[in-house]
Amino acid sequence: MQKQNLASVVSASGEIKPKTYANIGANAFGRIVKLHVKEGDRVQRGQLLAQLENVQSLADVNATRASVQAAETDAVAAEANLKTSLADLNRAKSDATHAKLDWDRAQGLYNAALIAKQDYDVKKAAWESAEAGLAQAEARVAQAKAQKDSADQHISQNRANLTRVADVLQKTTYEAPFDGVITNLPVREGETVVMGIQNSPGSTLMTIADMSVITAEVRVDETDIVNVHLGQPAEVTIDAIPHKIFHGVVSEIGDNAIVRSTGVATSQSTATSEEAKDFNVVVTLTDPPSDLRPGLSSTAKITTANRSNVLSIPIQALTVRTRGDLVPRDASKDKNKVEAATSAPTDASKQKEKEELQGVFVIRNKKAEFVQVDTGISGTTDIEVTKGLQDGDEVITGSYKVLRTLKPGTSVKIDNSAPKKEEESS
Repeated sequence: MQKQNLASVVSASGEIKPKTYANIGANAFGRIVKLHVKEGDRVQRGQLLAQLENVQSLADVNATRASVQAAETDAVAAEANLKTSLADLNRAKSDATHAKLDWDRAQGLYNAALIAKQDYDVKKAAWESAEAGLAQAEARVAQAKAQKDSADQHISQNRANLTRVADVLQKTTYEAPFDGVITNLPVREGETVVMGIQNSPGSTLMTIADMSVITAEVRVDETDIVNVHLGQPAEVTIDAIPHKIFHGVVSEIGDNAIVRSTGVATSQSTATSEEAKDFNVVVTLTDPPSDLRPGLSSTAKITTANRSNVLSIPIQALTVRTRGDLVPRDASKDKNKVEAATSAPTDASKQKEKEELQGVFVIRNKKAEFVQVDTGISGTTDIEVTKGLQDGDEVITGSYKVLRTLKPGTSVKIDNSAPKKEEESS
């Protein structure tokens, strides 16, 4: 064993994806009359991408806009009519007041026998006529107000219709939602696209991706996901760019497990599955090349832990033995004699003998001695030992079969030479 720096690494495969991308889907039924971009073009926010046939929707907008203007004209006329009716009402009020004063004077003069009955009747009729004119003027004012309100409602109704048909027209024109690159263009000019209805997806015109932030979306095995945390460094290799390593950091960790065989999240599955599961992990690249394309296969090696100058041993030196296997040969014979002379062993002692212990065999006095150890992080070929060994201890390494059958107290011949490679037969 020796002291060295160890790094625990989780490896996962996946594909390159932009952090932000959008599938531009059809918002209306129609024929594509013009495509302003092609696959691979760089576009800016608001740039025109595609145009659908819009003869009917444009005609609806023009007709509704004309209706709005006509309703506004009617509202102006209704406003003028209301003002005229108010003026007539004021004049009718003045006439009624004047007629009432004349009749009041006529009543006093008639009672004093200073005017004839005919003059009295004329004044009374004039007052009654003025009162009727006032009521008529008030009715015309109420009618003019109703017409004005109706005209205003017609304006609101036509403006709402204009908003609706303008939205329909706007959905025949497609603009870039952000700066990016056209990564997929499955349609061509002259094709007819449809909107999605119920469970039927609509037509996809194109996919635009923001290539300023590139990620590698990989799937990490469920046994390793507990060691993955946000901000951990990662090295990403891309199959299309061999012999080059890109660096990144973990930026997202999925919460839902995904069944490996189907790719469906367990939260979306009604049946319980015992199959292997993965979790989506997103690694944001810090140094992506400019010509990177979405969908390229990639592998991420995420460093989940680092240890400096720690005691470590080769992973193959670790073995698992039961407590009963660790009894030395001589002691085992003596124990059997004692047990034969006494009562049979209890269930507790049997259970204790079957207990499995993790440890290594160390060489002490040229004999193998089993030492139970506690381990920490694992590197590629070595594993950290946190308890049980000391610096300078010599551990026995070998094949799984040899270590599994090795008994404590076995004499060991030390051979630190490198194993010889088998020579190929000529």
